[in-house]
Amino acid sequence: MESVRHHGRATAYREAAGSPADVTDTEPTVCYVHGSGGTHRVWAGQYGAGGPTGSAVAVDLSGHGESDDVDTDPGAETLDAYARDVVAVAREAGATVLAGNSLGGAVALWVALETEFDPDGLVLAGTGAKLPVTTDLREWLGDDFERAVAFLHGPDRLFHDADERVVERSTAQMRATGRAVTERDFLTCHRFDVRERLGEVETPALAVVGKYDGLTPPAYHEYLATELPDCEYAEVADAAHLAMAERPRAFGEAVSAFLDGLDCSDG
Repeated sequence: MESVRHHGRATAYREAAGSPADVTDTEPTVCYVHGSGGTHRVWAGQYGAGGPTGSAVAVDLSGHGESDDVDTDPGAETLDAYARDVVAVAREAGATVLAGNSLGGAVALWVALETEFDPDGLVLAGTGAKLPVTTDLREWLGDDFERAVAFLHGPDRLFHDADERVVERSTAQMRATGRAVTERDFLTCHRFDVRERLGEVETPALAVVGKYDGLTPPAYHEYLATELPDCEYAEVADAAHLAMAERPRAFGEAVSAFLDGLDCSDG
């Protein structure tokens, strides 16, 4: 793990083998951003050997994994902090494409809308322009964390038909992140709504979703593909919310096709 200091804290990230030294005009470095309660490890199938690009970094947002935490209220304040994490890592690693899952997708959109960082591309995976969280889940995150973790790992939420080891790793990561940070993440998602601002995002984007995603269903991504000025749609069969972990090869193929179509010569 590497880290970069910014705004009085250290943000950890994982580099793929060979990055960022091997960056070329035709192979952009991708910065992968995890979702609520997760860590960089959810992206192992993408930044590891055989991923869609040999030049990649995966960030631990503040309070996750090995990154320092922040004292922020859920919502815009937390999004601002997470966006600073991503921009710091992207600049340190020379990343020009942001790929975010769920909360990470919200952060990627927030970077595009609220910061001076100008990515060459956005991969918006298992996410949306608005990310409502059910009342029950918000309550469980406050007073019954184990029930919340079990609910999220139920059928067609985080996973559709994943290998048991993949589910166990996801469960362990969420428990390690802990209740307070995970609750902050989900409440931030619940307060996120940029539907009226999508027209401001001129960055080419890919909206990619697992066919069985019950948390951020395909309709969310069809909306992104329709409302963003330049956005493609892709669906991953036999997967749910964490398609990148459940079906890494199919997910990677969708990302690779998108990256191949980007003009990153000025990135």
